Amino acid sequence: MNHALESTMYDVAQLFLLPTLALIALLFLYAFWALGEFATLAWQRRRGGGRPLLAADRAAGGLSDDALDLHAHRMLETQRIASRVTPMLGLVATMIPMGPALKSLSDGNLAQVSQNLTVAFSAVILALIAASITFWVVNVRRRWLAEELVEIAAARGKAVA
Repeated sequence: MNHALESTMYDVAQLFLLPTLALIALLFLYAFWALGEFATLAWQRRRGGGRPLLAADRAAGGLSDDALDLHAHRMLETQRIASRVTPMLGLVATMIPMGPALKSLSDGNLAQVSQNLTVAFSAVILALIAASITFWVVNVRRRWLAEELVEIAAARGKAVA
């Protein structure tokens, strides 16, 4: 019974390798897309634009503080999720090939060990790069949005703490 459970868990875990690698690849591409979007926004900010909360507030004729805060959170949501999920997927993609690598090591098949470790380490490296990029972008954009909230409050004549 115990062996059947272990074998089933091993087999199920192996099913997740390709989807996990595919998600890491997509998130890696997304990180560079987010970086490009960030660079465009930075360029617009240098030219006096690139202030989406101010634009949303003006377009709506004035939003409540809560609505502005919610809008800011929505703008960062996908990048925040990517910055947090990607390292976890990298860990999953590292651990899944370790089982076959250890099994190959015990069988004396060093070529298979090398192949599995290559997949494991490549996946975690790409995941960490993607997570680092999105983490940095999210944090700078969060500051920019906070600056916009302060600008909006000042324009409304509210005290800014």
